This record gives sequence, C-alpha cells and structure tokens, in this order.
Amino acid sequence: MYPIHDTDAQLLLATFMASKRRPAALAEIVAAAEFMGCPVTAPRAWVSAFEQLSTHGLLVAAGDGYALAPAAQEMASGLPKKAESDERVFLVRERLSAYKAPASSAAVVVSEAQFEAALAAHAALAQQGGKNLLMPKPKRDDDDRPRRPQGRRPFGGPRRRA
Repeated sequence: MYPIHDTDAQLLLATFMASKRRPAALAEIVAAAEFMGCPVTAPRAWVSAFEQLSTHGLLVAAGDGYALAPAAQEMASGLPKKAESDERVFLVRERLSAYKAPASSAAVVVSEAQFEAALAAHAALAQQGGKNLLMPKPKRDDDDRPRRPQGRRPFGGPRRRA
C-alpha cells in the first residue's frame, strides 16, 4: 500500500469510534483520538494521514462529517476489547499494511487550519464544566470496597458448631 505510520492507524480508530452512528465532525474525531490516548499533537501528520486514507478508499466525506468505508470498518472491528490503545494501533497498522486498495479514490481535502480549529474547539469544550461522556470512568480501588464483618454468613444465621 504505502508506508504505514501510527498516525494512520490512530486516525482510523478515532474515526471508527467517533462515527459509529453518524458521520463525525473533525472536532469529534479529535475528541475520540484524545480519549483513546493518542492526542493530535502534529496536525500536519494527521492531514497527510487523512489524505492517504481517503485516496485508498478507506475514509469518505459524508455530508458535514467523515465516515469510514466498509473495508475500513472491517479493519477496525474485531479488535480485542481489553487491549490497550497501543496494541490496537499495532493491530490496525498490521491490517493496513496487508490491505490492497482496489483503485485510487478522490482525496478528501482537510487543511492544517481545519485541524487547528478542531483542536481549539475541543479545548474549549474540555474547559467547560459539566459531564463529558468521552472521559473514562475512574476505577475503584480494591481497598475502597466495603468489607463484610468477619464471622457472619451472608445468607442465614450464625454457624452451628457441633
């Protein structure tokens, strides 16, 4: 296909996560990437990844947003659910390297300024208060669990001693 970078796989996964129900706006893709643990730090690399995925027919523009083609959805689905984001990126990168593009498609043009605007919009939303549904839930420590008192059985009276 072409030299595969981590940014290509990260963009594919972020778009997969953000466009589950409808085509995702660029700010939603940026939010999904940050949620996965792969924040957009180099917009120029993400712009080139956008161009490469779209020319190979994996990323399409749909209305005001962007969505994955069926071949790209197949690549992103079926990943282990308990895998870390680095492992998922590696697996998608392997699948991308094995992908044979049928024909070159028209490139979806996304400028670096659009990515900068999406980053600014996401930063403004992150500074607002309220509930962010893309934030991971905090895990409870084992020490915080309430413990049962010793010597009591959960269902029934005290033990009989014979």
